[in-house]
Amino acid sequence: MKNRKLFLLLFVFFPLFVHAQKFQLASPDKNLVVEISVGDNITYLLKHKQDTVLYPSPISLILEDNVLGHRPVVKKQKTNTVNTEIRAPFYKRSRITDHYNELILAFKGDFEIRFRAYNEGMAYRFVTTGKKDFRVLDEEASFNLGYDSEAFIPYVRSEGSTYEEQFCNGFENIYSKQQVTGWDKKKLAFSPVVINRENGKKIAIAESDLFSYPGMFLCNPDGSVTLKGIFAGYPDKEQQNKYNPVQMLVTERRDYIARCKGNTTFPWRIVIVAENDKELADNDMVYKLATPSRITDIGWIKPGKVAWEWWNNSNLCGVDFKTGVNNQTYKYYIDFASENNIEYVILDDGWTVPRTNDLFNVVPEIDLKELVAYADSRNVGLILWGGYIGFNKDIEGVCRHYSELGIKGFKIDFMERDDQPMVDFHTQVAETAARCKLLIDFHGSYKPTGLQRTYPNVLNFEAVHGLEQLKFPTDADQVEYDVTFPFIRQIAGPVDYTQGAMRNASKENFRPVYGEPMSQGTRCRQLATYIVFESPLNMLCDSPSNYEREKECTAFIAGIPTVWDNTIALDGKIGEYIAIARQKGDCWYVGAMTDWNARTVELDLSFLGAGNYVAEIFRDGVNADKAASDYKKETIPLRADKKIQATMASGGGYAMRIIPVK
Repeated sequence: MKNRKLFLLLFVFFPLFVHAQKFQLASPDKNLVVEISVGDNITYLLKHKQDTVLYPSPISLILEDNVLGHRPVVKKQKTNTVNTEIRAPFYKRSRITDHYNELILAFKGDFEIRFRAYNEGMAYRFVTTGKKDFRVLDEEASFNLGYDSEAFIPYVRSEGSTYEEQFCNGFENIYSKQQVTGWDKKKLAFSPVVINRENGKKIAIAESDLFSYPGMFLCNPDGSVTLKGIFAGYPDKEQQNKYNPVQMLVTERRDYIARCKGNTTFPWRIVIVAENDKELADNDMVYKLATPSRITDIGWIKPGKVAWEWWNNSNLCGVDFKTGVNNQTYKYYIDFASENNIEYVILDDGWTVPRTNDLFNVVPEIDLKELVAYADSRNVGLILWGGYIGFNKDIEGVCRHYSELGIKGFKIDFMERDDQPMVDFHTQVAETAARCKLLIDFHGSYKPTGLQRTYPNVLNFEAVHGLEQLKFPTDADQVEYDVTFPFIRQIAGPVDYTQGAMRNASKENFRPVYGEPMSQGTRCRQLATYIVFESPLNMLCDSPSNYEREKECTAFIAGIPTVWDNTIALDGKIGEYIAIARQKGDCWYVGAMTDWNARTVELDLSFLGAGNYVAEIFRDGVNADKAASDYKKETIPLRADKKIQATMASGGGYAMRIIPVK
């Protein structure tokens, strides 16, 4: 720790003598300009048209015996222009235009900084090119806003009063809307974070391509207008969580954040620029900046929907067996999935002997071999839940054994950290599961940073305040949250939100019920979430018995794709409402949601082009403000001008399937 403090002091207080070199990088459309200054330190600023959206912000890497960025000397510079197309088989669009200008500055001391300017934002990353391994004591990642601004801050939801205590958290945030200078000095937030700028513009701070390095939190310890990146130290000692025996807690950390090879490529630091809110709801930068797929054969990867028993407490009605963790219950779920063309059933917590952290120790009530054979006969795949400790004991053995048994994937839970070893765990799981042809859903995990592009068998991440939270007492306004995070958290990637409630409640009627939970907001809101939220592996959280009573809604949900050919953000305002259109083949789906304010939104569907279309619509019923399950289904021809009025009740939603008339 002494070395770390010494180099930080030298870096901050050493006299400034060097005359700065200036470099400039513009986006392809010339609207965005990054200005880099290299003098006693390295700073960058960002302009968009006439506005400075980020002011000079210093960056550096603090090593044990050096500071990369202190009195740097540029050896050479190189520029590139790239304009290509990315194929994205399990994403919100199948083809992504990847168009950017790049500036690479090579410095004495065996390191580079690469800057990229896109039309929608900029990014930079450090790259070291030496042969000697090293340790990173800290990273200076700063974001100087220049003036006070309103921000949407996803504070870590943790009881810890120190940063160290907050590094372990569920990443299941809600948002605080407040001035940056009012940022709680004792609180960490994780990215993405969105900040208002002048002329209605917004920036989003994010990261991508995170490998063998801690994830970035943000803090504002001095109440200034500069946000600072902060990173969990390398774990030194861990112990099992006595309240959650599948989880490990860090009790002591070392005085460095990462151990690195001589030639290390560090994560991208991203600043997205949006001229309006809806642009944030349809941004590809995290995906574009991620490492391309390391899997050559992806034909076996099958996204889809999952019938899930945990949220609904395995509640089934009208059966002649006791429901719970047993083959009879899961066969019922398999039958339900098969009858509704749902691709998977999950066996959540309970299929292994509790508190053993042994994923080979199956409870006697479950015969997995029999269940796999039964599911195969019904064209349904099985996914297993696994806690972190049990999975980490033998990643290779667990993946190989259950792949050979016929299991299709794992939902892995309660990591709740993103220090370097935990990031390595995610990568190892992704790679091992890919070799064994297993899908992965990282639940209880940090936000996605592009791993789903590098290992496309990783279909989903939690890191969201999902519907499962409504089983418990909460002070969260889930309805407002639902029309906030698609503009912010969803920038990072897909969400394991686990929607689909058939018990729906108005604001006045909602209450947490663990055994028979309900949603906040209307039935049509729940339908719309399958369109608005991005989830290549998407849960149906409620009981088959409830879905069987609601066949019309169930058929609509089951028919909604989970990956898309194209996505268009139609309209929206953070925290108020959102409308998204998504295409699969020749069909379009449109989902809209509002906060607790009833509203009507005009949807411009002119993107459909010429031709005649029929719209199958689910809209809030006339009494949905009181009885939230009230809805109306209708099928109508679209008007020639392709515009439609979407009227939503308080906490409401609107869902539509558009079919061409041939």
